[in-house]
Amino acid sequence: MSLLSVAEAQARIIGLGHTLPVESASLGDAAGRWSADAVTALRTQPAADLSAMDGYAIRFAELPGPWTVIGESAAGGGLDVPLAPGEGARIFTGAPLPQGADTILIQEEAGRDGDQLTLTGEGPPSHGAHVRRAGTDFTRGDALIAPGAHLSPARIALAAIGGHGMLPVHRRPRVVLLSTGDELVPPGAPAEGVRLPASNAPMLAALLGGMPVSIADRGIVPDRLDALIAAFRAAGDADVIVTTGGASVGDHDLVRPALEAAGATIDFWRVAMKPGKPLMAGRLGDSVVIGLPGNPVSAFVTASLFLKPLLAAMMGAADPLPPARPAPLAAPLPATGARAEYLRGRWHDGAALPLSGQDSAALAMLADADFLIVRAPHSPAAGAGAVVEIVTLA
Repeated sequence: MSLLSVAEAQARIIGLGHTLPVESASLGDAAGRWSADAVTALRTQPAADLSAMDGYAIRFAELPGPWTVIGESAAGGGLDVPLAPGEGARIFTGAPLPQGADTILIQEEAGRDGDQLTLTGEGPPSHGAHVRRAGTDFTRGDALIAPGAHLSPARIALAAIGGHGMLPVHRRPRVVLLSTGDELVPPGAPAEGVRLPASNAPMLAALLGGMPVSIADRGIVPDRLDALIAAFRAAGDADVIVTTGGASVGDHDLVRPALEAAGATIDFWRVAMKPGKPLMAGRLGDSVVIGLPGNPVSAFVTASLFLKPLLAAMMGAADPLPPARPAPLAAPLPATGARAEYLRGRWHDGAALPLSGQDSAALAMLADADFLIVRAPHSPAAGAGAVVEIVTLA
């Protein structure tokens, strides 16, 4: 099987998934998910003409005054009598304009002696100054949030002020993490000789921690076909099963044969990228299976480019792929070969600096990186100042 391009592998992995069922969630629970349907305004905002400043509600045509103050209007309340000619009202930010008023005289430009109000500054610059007109944000029935839009803090606030307490979202995906390898010991356990603390599962759990998913770490599975088959069958309640290690072609790389023995169908298992070539994807019953490389940097990069987009797509994201943006290089880069390269980099004087050494097991460098520098296959050498694409790390 030839190596897939990154774009084709992303499309095929997303195609393996299915959009999860829709549920209604409170605003707090919906935050960070994606809207499963269009959200429209149930009310008009502002619902009435409101003051944008503390000061006095007046008629612009009556400048420069004076006026007689007949009462006040505060947020949540208002003046229950209209202003007659020559009258004004004390008003506070967010309060409704009294009937008859059309402009706000800010308090810094107003003089007050008892109920007599005079202009002491330049006054409002135009008719309607410092007034938020009814419906200037949106009106009842307006579209507020599109299907597939990410429910960011601002969109949660928009939904709330639009009259919503619940939002339609897709169910949270259930993710099972399986670490494979006889060399692994649990984090914090003694790692004698060539034994190695298992870092991939806690790294992936942290990487996915900002997403609205349910994560179950099922621990370390030994490099035995029977143990792997049993672990895969026990994970059948997951929407996505994620393995790390054992997905290559060595004699001890048993993930693929164990998956096939458990009844899985493998869609692909190699991608033209560096790091991350031994990436596997398929289906086991109703679960999507992603086999990530065992090297931690490779696991991190492939999880960022394939696992997170899959989960976002299953939750209805309109644009699940990680965004890339341009940045100038701070140092030159050589030409690339037949595989796309994802180089760890960090900011240096506003430019993208590739970190020295790009070993796929070097976690210290990954921890220092701000982003991945993306280099397409067969890219020519690039000098300092050349523009490249970067993908920000979570």
